[in-house]
Amino acid sequence: MLELYHHGSSACAAKVRFALAEKRLPWIGHYVDILAGEQFQPGFLAINPKAVVPVLVHDGEIIRESTVICEYLEEAFREHPIYPSSPLERARVRIWTKAVDEELHPACSAITYVVSHRHTIVRSGVRSFEQFLSNGAGEGTAARALKWQYIEHGLAAPGVAEKIRLYEAYLRKMQDTLARQEWLAGRDFSMADIAMSPYVNRLAALAMEGLWTGGRLPAVARWFERIRERPSFSSAFLEWMPKPLAEEMRANGECSWPDIKSLLGV
Repeated sequence: MLELYHHGSSACAAKVRFALAEKRLPWIGHYVDILAGEQFQPGFLAINPKAVVPVLVHDGEIIRESTVICEYLEEAFREHPIYPSSPLERARVRIWTKAVDEELHPACSAITYVVSHRHTIVRSGVRSFEQFLSNGAGEGTAARALKWQYIEHGLAAPGVAEKIRLYEAYLRKMQDTLARQEWLAGRDFSMADIAMSPYVNRLAALAMEGLWTGGRLPAVARWFERIRERPSFSSAFLEWMPKPLAEEMRANGECSWPDIKSLLGV
């Protein structure tokens, strides 16, 4: 039996849900409301001391880290592969997944906080850093301090502009690759596309489609349309996102989009 601890707005959790759907694997979900701090409850910390989702439990065995989880699913369940058979294309997949883990995910977290989650957290009643710190005691002071800067200063927080530019740079890398081939690792859909999809979808959820639409990055636009047309897209991305949260993220993104356009010169 596969059990997944996850949240609707987590890009890493969406990645694993996408992989599960593409591999046609049934699973039981345990929803962890990370915006309400449920990841810091003792029961969840017992299975992931890092206090992050997703976590996969397979027949009682715990597997953490979203990319590791996807690799595990591929090796444990051989049918409907999401990794290419070619060593070269598998290497290409790993280049994309490594980029996601090391650079794009931290940038995504920053953008999501400064554009939208900051408003959600303040509305929940958090009014001071001390209160914010105590609500996430399992995360550590440094991580909470960084997020508090995002909450207090929004797009003006230190380092945020660089993260937005980094995000755009990866969209341009995608454009260069997809102008030559249909999918990120080659001619077939693969884990590379699964890994990148939540991060492009996050921009769409924050009303930032203008980064690739209108002829700006046409190959990325075509790729994302193909992603959204896949039967697995709804169960991976839409079904688990609470409607009020989706509406709030979209509205907050629309308010921030003019400033982001100005920053990037779009």
